[in-house]
Amino acid sequence: MAITAAMVKELREATGAGMMDAKKALTETDGDFEAAVDWLRTKGLAKAAKKSGRTAAEGLVAVAVTGGTGVAVEVNSETDFVAKNAEFQGMVAGIAKAALGASDVEALLAADMGGKSIADTLTDKIATIGENMGVRRMARIEGETVVSYIHNAAAEGMGKIGVLVAMTGGDEAFAKQVAMHVAAVNPAALDEGDVDPALVEKERQIQIDIARESGKPEAVIEKMIEGRMKKFLADITLVNQAFVINPDLTVGAAAKEAGATITGFVRLEVGEGIEKKEENFAEEVAKAVKG
Repeated sequence: MAITAAMVKELREATGAGMMDAKKALTETDGDFEAAVDWLRTKGLAKAAKKSGRTAAEGLVAVAVTGGTGVAVEVNSETDFVAKNAEFQGMVAGIAKAALGASDVEALLAADMGGKSIADTLTDKIATIGENMGVRRMARIEGETVVSYIHNAAAEGMGKIGVLVAMTGGDEAFAKQVAMHVAAVNPAALDEGDVDPALVEKERQIQIDIARESGKPEAVIEKMIEGRMKKFLADITLVNQAFVINPDLTVGAAAKEAGATITGFVRLEVGEGIEKKEENFAEEVAKAVKG
């Protein structure tokens, strides 16, 4: 029986198996859908679909740099235990390397890695390792000089926080210091012009409400708001923050002394913004004992 692309697609969607595995299952069972599902189950390749709904908030951020281009990729797993697994780390390293040639996550998932798409590679790993996994996000940056830094490294080029810094002038040693600052302080933007207007407006409204509680005249409130917003923007923008290496200088002033201009940065932290489910293992064991 001829195996069509539609048949392969249907089986993949039903089982979560990789494209080549789904095609092989249909070939082995002469196109019998139910038999193909059973074939995949016996091979342990239909497990991925059952795990796809589980929260994956752990994992690793990996970075890769070549020339004036750098990428950071967050690959998630369900547990930190898997993040420490050499097989998982090897996959993450390959994904980061492939990301250098991808424009976004969609393109990255379609990219080839060892003869399979990254999407199919993830599906296979879900089946063999036994946890839900996924490429959550990626970011790329370009510049005259691009330097990477990993905080809490689990292996070379990957860990819990990954940072990329792009700049002109200066040297890599200074860029590395800036990257360490970004990892530690987590600025929201490079400078005032890069701050999300929605974030500025939200903070301004909060400060207006706080100031009005004081009962001061509107003219006084306006001056209070102006000063507070200036401080707010200084606190969240990289070039205006006190440099962790030398708090007597702002990052921008330190860059000037180093003969450098910081042109951009990227910071990815594992699980940032994901609501993690609190597991009560004692309760789970008790339920299991009760049957």
